[in-house]
Amino acid sequence: MAAKAIMLQGTGSDVGKTVLVAGLCRAAKKRGLKVRPFKPQNMSNNAAVANIPGDKLGGEIGRAQWLQAIACGVVPTVHMNPVLLKPQTDIGAQVVVQGKVFGEARARDYQALKGRLMDAVLDSWGKVGEGADLVIVEGAGSPAEINLRSRDIANMGFATRANVPVILVGDIDRGGVIASVAGTQLILPEEDRRMIAGYLINKFRGDVSLFDDGIKAIENFTGWRCFGVVPWLKAAALLPSEDSVVLERLASGEKRALKVAVPMLSRIANFDDLDPLKAEPQVEVVFVPPGQHLPEDAGLVIIPGSKSTIGDLLKFRENGWDRDLAAHRKRGGHVVGICGGFQMLGRVVRDPDGIEGRVTETEGLGLLDVETVMEPEKTVRNVSARSLQFDLPLEGYEIHLGRTTGPDTLRPSAVIDGADDGAISADGKVSGTYLHGLFSADAFRAKFLDNLGVNGGGIDYRAEVERALDEIAAELETHLDCDAIFGLAR
Repeated sequence: MAAKAIMLQGTGSDVGKTVLVAGLCRAAKKRGLKVRPFKPQNMSNNAAVANIPGDKLGGEIGRAQWLQAIACGVVPTVHMNPVLLKPQTDIGAQVVVQGKVFGEARARDYQALKGRLMDAVLDSWGKVGEGADLVIVEGAGSPAEINLRSRDIANMGFATRANVPVILVGDIDRGGVIASVAGTQLILPEEDRRMIAGYLINKFRGDVSLFDDGIKAIENFTGWRCFGVVPWLKAAALLPSEDSVVLERLASGEKRALKVAVPMLSRIANFDDLDPLKAEPQVEVVFVPPGQHLPEDAGLVIIPGSKSTIGDLLKFRENGWDRDLAAHRKRGGHVVGICGGFQMLGRVVRDPDGIEGRVTETEGLGLLDVETVMEPEKTVRNVSARSLQFDLPLEGYEIHLGRTTGPDTLRPSAVIDGADDGAISADGKVSGTYLHGLFSADAFRAKFLDNLGVNGGGIDYRAEVERALDEIAAELETHLDCDAIFGLAR
């Protein structure tokens, strides 16, 4: 017997679907249900390594589905997000299907490809629900994008094929929520409109009763029932963010003992690597947008992962961040490069096969005596590791193209599954690694901060995430009619 399912779709992007699905997954788990997350198609460079059944190596899924699996208390698998698009340029993306790279596609080509990808989506859909009581599905973007409806696999195209009832999510924080919900109902074709059982309002600040007239207005326009109004969920700030559209809001904002500057690369990837540092009471994390200088009072600059190392390296120079970074080093500042950021710190990056694009070689930032050659084989795996600098255990994963060699790799920063990883400068103030998630290791993070003259707060980061999921689940149980939502599943 197949698992029952419900689906959350948004009136637009970034309305909070990811957090709501995670919270509902945790709420269902607390009710004793075997629950699983599912997102047919995701677009994000924040990827996680998930289990591929029958394969000892891992595959890629959106970080959001990894988090939702944690909320369910289950091991993430690639079938929870069968199609992942990782933007590489303004018009093209790498296409990952069931965890493995399928190829690259420009936006127009991808629309034509969707028909073939629906088979993979439905195959994963059949597998993800095996042994489960409930699957909670997250849409992508909005079903109101009717110009894309004929080949849709992410919203109503999936819901109608899989016969999954839909709850529409409106974001009141951005304004116009009555029009966005009613307008969606107005323009949807009848087949899609029938799939929607009702809606909920998300991110409300203040007295919820003040929106009573808004609920009446939406009911008058649409006839849809309201499943509740969710307040602004403070605990959501402790969860990994799925998409780079939220980067402008991620800086800690308070002056603290250590300022960490993070350049906002145009193809930034896996920036949730910084979340454990943001949670530290003495650490201020500042994401620096293009056009602004790296702050002179930063004690640490972290260059994060990138989906397009050469492209982002060229943009890095265009922004003048290379000069800022050189000045930071002269002041005695520390630098950490993670994955693509590690590659940028070397002398040169070569891409002889043109994997990333037409530019096949560019000069690096020269802070580490290493060079990187891009290779077609992609490393995707969860790993066990150890910091050589502090002799402490690390945890995390690798998702990268390329091989980095050179004299500074003789001072590796870590050992990953028995092999040396990364590099450290002669003075110990510049380091690079391919390990994503290294700051999640509490003992390492405390020692790392201590080395920078800052007391770590003794935070158990994983426990903080678990507590945040519990708190969000409790809020949803209070403010939503969860009995009706779970009862809607079929």
